[in-house]
Amino acid sequence: MLRQYELLEKVRAYDPDADEAMINRAYVFSMKAHGGQKRASGDPYYSHPIEVAGILTDLRLDDETIVTAILHDTIEDTVATPEEIEKHFGPNVARLVDGVTKLSKIEAQSESQRAAENLRKFLLAMSGDIRVLLVKLADRLHNMRTLHFIKNEEKRRRIARETMDIYAPLAERIGMYEFMTEMQTLAFRVLEPDAYASISKRLDQLHKGGGDDLIERIGRGLKAHLEANGIEAQVQGREKHPYSIWRKMAERHVSFEQLSDVMAFRAVVDSIEECYRTLGIIHQRWPMVPGRFKDFISTPKRNGYRSLHTTVIHDEQMRIEIQIRTKEMHAQAEHGLAAHWAYKEGKDEAEDQHPWISDLVEILDHAGSAEELLEHTRMAMYQDRIFAFTPKGELIQLPKGATPVDFAYAVHTDLGDQTVGAKVNGRVMPLRTPLENGDQVEILVSKAQHPQPAWLNFVVTGKARAKIRRFVKSKEREETIALGRKIYDEIVARLPAPLGWEAMAEALRRLNLHDDDALMEAIALKRVDDVAVMEALMPGSAIKEGVKPPPQRQAISIKGLTPGVAFQLADCCLPIPGDRIVGLRREGEGIEVHTIGCEQLASGQDADWVDLAWGDESDGGAARLCVVIKNQPGSLAIIAGVMGNHGANIVSMDQVSRDGSFHTFHFDIEVHDVAHLMRILAALRATDVVSTAERL
Repeated sequence: MLRQYELLEKVRAYDPDADEAMINRAYVFSMKAHGGQKRASGDPYYSHPIEVAGILTDLRLDDETIVTAILHDTIEDTVATPEEIEKHFGPNVARLVDGVTKLSKIEAQSESQRAAENLRKFLLAMSGDIRVLLVKLADRLHNMRTLHFIKNEEKRRRIARETMDIYAPLAERIGMYEFMTEMQTLAFRVLEPDAYASISKRLDQLHKGGGDDLIERIGRGLKAHLEANGIEAQVQGREKHPYSIWRKMAERHVSFEQLSDVMAFRAVVDSIEECYRTLGIIHQRWPMVPGRFKDFISTPKRNGYRSLHTTVIHDEQMRIEIQIRTKEMHAQAEHGLAAHWAYKEGKDEAEDQHPWISDLVEILDHAGSAEELLEHTRMAMYQDRIFAFTPKGELIQLPKGATPVDFAYAVHTDLGDQTVGAKVNGRVMPLRTPLENGDQVEILVSKAQHPQPAWLNFVVTGKARAKIRRFVKSKEREETIALGRKIYDEIVARLPAPLGWEAMAEALRRLNLHDDDALMEAIALKRVDDVAVMEALMPGSAIKEGVKPPPQRQAISIKGLTPGVAFQLADCCLPIPGDRIVGLRREGEGIEVHTIGCEQLASGQDADWVDLAWGDESDGGAARLCVVIKNQPGSLAIIAGVMGNHGANIVSMDQVSRDGSFHTFHFDIEVHDVAHLMRILAALRATDVVSTAERL
């Protein structure tokens, strides 16, 4: 454990103006506050915050951050209060300690909820001052170094999984690769002990087979070759860490022996110009492996990381990875944000340099549940990146697999919401098209557009998913309330007498609902049945209805409501405007719409039947046709031509049977109404190539 004077010497070595008195007070305060508390290792508890502070001195952080590290556990684990911290150490340290304090245990139904709630609070604190994150990462790193002292295996695995899912990606996102690598290695050892042991054993065998000498020999040769061509470089070689090797084995579906780039080398030079000269000299000497060159100098990663990466086939007939960077880039690569953080400039600088922080905080505002938050933040933090450009040349970084919709939301939320199409490299492409490195993307918009639920099937960024889901949920609730209001009006029409002005307020009180929107939503989702609503509005009315002939019920119009949002069109009969329709209303599921002759209605005995009507000027729907076609050249072209000439769009087509001279196809086509469908069927039957055409 670091002693008091040792900690001070480490701080003094890089910051002679540090407030030593404040650090001394914090050291003593932490020792007294934690008293006789012990860690699982048997060490005094205060040794942990002191070691965390020591880790942060290696990053050359300011005195307030060091003091925060020393005090970060005092509020939760001792009787110390935030007021005491502020009194002795000032408001800045008090605010930082409050942000870093281990989050109190949250009673939750699942582990993911607990982790997500912790993450939610942590990200909000982090957005105020990035130093919160730096202290928290150092805290987690030291806890991982001592994880083996915890006897409970389940607890060890939980901490390791949280580290792998949240803290290692956070370290990577601010460029702290040393922290990320060590966390991943320590967590990997706990989560996959057999794989860790196997890879470590193979690495040891590589050493015994001359691996150390091989790395040193290749490094010396690389340095000598650069010097011979006028480049003075610091050259370092290393093996990739076990977790990185394991991921490559899993992603490429290869064994350890088949991996050809287990070793990596780094050349640190004086200038950007020398970086590119070094790259040319290396490529002149050794052949490059196609597809393995990346230029993170001209297009830095979102966390500010800059370097040239290339993989070459070395004289030893093996592939080696080489990274080329300046000394400044190397400092940034090792310590990330901590290498250049200007504390006095505050939050704005952090967000300018790391806009992903703003993205994560924005996701906080739109995630509907704890699990959803965790899913979105993992997407935002932990995916390989591609680079695409706006028409004006602005660089947008996205995860691999991102689509034009993800791109639009990355540029601006309003742009994403209004997206109707996209041009990729000047060509109009489908919105689900995965973008590639270097693509130029132009988003086509319409103010009448809004996010589409179908986009959730292909977007990959957490920000896009959160925005779309929030809109869909809002739209769903809005339309569910509208449908409930229509059913409510039909219920009121069945009452034996007009309602008084106070009836709604009394009904809400009796049903224990806070407003009429909640009542309409409950009616649409059948959380309260019609009898209960009638009795709440007018006690005794349901009994009177039961002894009298039932009144003629008016069909409820679904005009203005969106299929798939407020109600579902049944797949079994695919009703379209013009069909006589009925709704099956089940508790918690909303209404499923069938044609009146659908055979599946017989299975709806557990549901309320609701008489429905399309209303005027419906938007149309999809109908399914069974068409038997002669097996001859051009038949399908004739069928498609008939449908196109009658204004129908083919959504899907399946060949269901082949019977010599005739083939049977099922078509799903978009039509305006039943009359439109009948015209199409008549036209199909009139063609020579069609044997039969029927609606399914």
